[in-house]
Amino acid sequence: MKIIASSNTRAIRRLLDRAQRRDPVVEKQVTRIVSGVRRRGDRSLQDYARRFDQVTGPLEVSRREMRSGAKQTPPAVRRAIKEAARLIRRVATKQVPKSWRATTVPGVVVEQRVLPLERVGCYVPGGRYPLPSSLLMTALPAQVAGVQEIIAACPRPEPAVLAAALEAGVSRLYRVGGAHIIAAMAYGTESIPKVEKIVGPGNAYVAAAKAHVAGDCPIDFYAGPTEIVVVAQTGHADWIAADLVAQAEHDPDARAVLLTPNRQLAEIVAKEVRTRLAPYPAARASITRHGVAVVTSTLSEAIKLSNEIAPEHVVCETEGVARRLTRAGTVFVGPYGAQAAGDYATGSNHVLPTSGAARFRGGLSASDFVRISNVQRLTRAGLQRLAPTAISLANAEGLIAHAASVATRVR
Repeated sequence: MKIIASSNTRAIRRLLDRAQRRDPVVEKQVTRIVSGVRRRGDRSLQDYARRFDQVTGPLEVSRREMRSGAKQTPPAVRRAIKEAARLIRRVATKQVPKSWRATTVPGVVVEQRVLPLERVGCYVPGGRYPLPSSLLMTALPAQVAGVQEIIAACPRPEPAVLAAALEAGVSRLYRVGGAHIIAAMAYGTESIPKVEKIVGPGNAYVAAAKAHVAGDCPIDFYAGPTEIVVVAQTGHADWIAADLVAQAEHDPDARAVLLTPNRQLAEIVAKEVRTRLAPYPAARASITRHGVAVVTSTLSEAIKLSNEIAPEHVVCETEGVARRLTRAGTVFVGPYGAQAAGDYATGSNHVLPTSGAARFRGGLSASDFVRISNVQRLTRAGLQRLAPTAISLANAEGLIAHAASVATRVR
């Protein structure tokens, strides 16, 4: 793990430069795959499923298979899935926007109407690790929001994923991954219905496919490599190192960063990270390429730098620091705020913005699965009250027909 000073402007620029650089080879392949599935439907989808997912039978996982997979899942894991689901539902229930009505002037009522999407697609990665938690994190907020049909897709779903699918109440589950299933959900095929939104993390091909279809089918966000920033002045060096290594374990491109004004802490944490890396080859690759401890001049500078990074996860020591960390997908506070707890068991969602997207949005939530529209009701008296304002503004903008459409009603 490298140690650098915040005065090293070149290194800091590299740290902040996380713009999505699309791989032209990936982009070309994804364009071909998406186009093929869009034009040829199931024929193309099944070809790619055989080629990339080794699927030779039905693409859809039957309810019987789900139940069988759940039975194969160890009891402790089934209990953990059920408890995690309970907590995710509890948080998601708080996230659903509320409908309301307001009388703006006598005779004028504005209503906010909140309606669930009808059908959504949840992508669950299945490459490096089985991720039942990602199925829960994507499907349960949709369920809580009232979505009637939840389509899930996971390449080579293992028993724990099948158990999670049952717990989350998914409508249909497909044993297919990659760009081809993203295209199938976005445009529909003979066997896979078109969805209204696609959510969930994935590899470079999935991310590129989501970006490709986003103009036709909304997505949650473009997911880049996972990342963690720890802002600390003191603290347990071994606990800090444990958080950094845990996040680095996800992916060789994952980013693990410590920001501290305490050079001695940086050196101890870097040493502890090296000690912990031996059993985790994926984490070793990530730390070697992207692991860094930045020694700042003050704690305030560390906080400012964290906000400039706008990372997916931030871990900090105190409530005072947490209040000043305004750009992050999620913030963990205090020495017991283990970031991995949020991946599984706090109830907060672990599908979070990366690559600086936390500047303008937070993580996936139940609010992502509803549409909000306004209903406006005006009586004659209400329109008469508003007419001078509406007519004056319409005339000021040169939209004379707009003014006339109001004036003709109140003569």
